[in-house]
Amino acid sequence: MIDESVTTGHVVIEVRGPDGELKVRHEGPNLITDAGDLYHVKRIAAGVGPAAAADVTKAGGMKLGTGTTAASKAGAGAALGTYLAGSNRAFDTGSPTTENLGTGLGCTVTYATTYGPGVATNAALSEVVIVTDAGTDATSTAANTIARMTFPATPKQTGDTLTMAWSHKQLGA
Repeated sequence: MIDESVTTGHVVIEVRGPDGELKVRHEGPNLITDAGDLYHVKRIAAGVGPAAAADVTKAGGMKLGTGTTAASKAGAGAALGTYLAGSNRAFDTGSPTTENLGTGLGCTVTYATTYGPGVATNAALSEVVIVTDAGTDATSTAANTIARMTFPATPKQTGDTLTMAWSHKQLGA
């Protein structure tokens, strides 16, 4: 029997008002790009964990946009369509985390980023990416994009907090 590993992704997006009340929640799969597949495989082959400080090309954060191009493994849908200036953010402290789900169940790496009040405000956020160049306040290329998700246009007002939690699950067959 041949072991064919599969990596899947899932995202939870929440916008909360200044009072902490949930205003919007989106949940669903994200697309791990070709660059993301290669990223995961290279890290496995090198025996590098997700928080290895020496790896300068590690996924470091997220970026937001307002584009609506469908997510795809490569090409235009594998990167942000319309970058929202100032939305580049590093992962939250303590993120990413990893978990072994048990024999035959695989393992996960979870990435989280929080956009606090006054950060990344926009009337129609609709896309998010995990990138290796989070320190750059500019759109990322497909080569720097690990995963991408599009979602219904979502407003984030000045007093709102937006949280993004992504889980990439590695399954062995």
